Amino acid sequence: MNRPQKIRPWWGILPVAIFLALWEGAARLNLMPGQLFLPPFSVVMQEFYYLIASGVLVDNFLSSLVRVVIGFCAGSIVGLIIGTFMGWKEILNKTFNPIISLVYPIPALGWLPLLMLWIGVNEMLPITIIFICSFFPVLYNTITGIREVNKEVINTARTLGASERHILIRVVLPLALPNIFTGLQLEAGMAWRVVIAAEMVAIPTGIGALMMRAESLIRVDIIIVCLIVLSLMCLLFERSFAYLGQRFTSKWK
Repeated sequence: MNRPQKIRPWWGILPVAIFLALWEGAARLNLMPGQLFLPPFSVVMQEFYYLIASGVLVDNFLSSLVRVVIGFCAGSIVGLIIGTFMGWKEILNKTFNPIISLVYPIPALGWLPLLMLWIGVNEMLPITIIFICSFFPVLYNTITGIREVNKEVINTARTLGASERHILIRVVLPLALPNIFTGLQLEAGMAWRVVIAAEMVAIPTGIGALMMRAESLIRVDIIIVCLIVLSLMCLLFERSFAYLGQRFTSKWK
């Protein structure tokens, strides 16, 4: 019986390299509608360098990054706190769950027109959208994680004389961490998708705003550069929380 061969680390790079080579060749050979609508990959990378060297990409990226970090952290912390109380106290869960169940299905960007009237077009608008985007998944995953903790473990801790506060902090929350990190991982990348959409609609700075200015100038190369940045940041944020979740929860899985 043959042993399964171990996949080499570089093997996943091969499909990407083939795709980029096909892209470059198709654009150079004019197999596409024209280089205006799909420039070669080398041209995109050249524009990537120019945007970084001029500071245009860095300034807009930092604007988006600050909004994502503030909105994501605020939404996650509030979702974690409220989710902990709702998951631990049944009376709170029954009281607030119907309201949250009605609001949660609304897409984060669905709040954009209303928030533009309430908040106005300023820095708080994309941050609030990201807050909403991050709050509900972390809230639900926290509630689910706490409620799925084995009751026998909790009863054993009570039998040994542990206080309710001690049980929650030292027993329940550690066992709920896998679910909590799942919510954080899912929303880490989604926060970038949301901020880009918000910036494209209403904000004059950021990666989304840069994409809209490039669209008005028919600069496909700049648009692709922005999409590459968005892809890399979504991947980086998601993988970072996946790594942290594995590090912190491996002992409880």
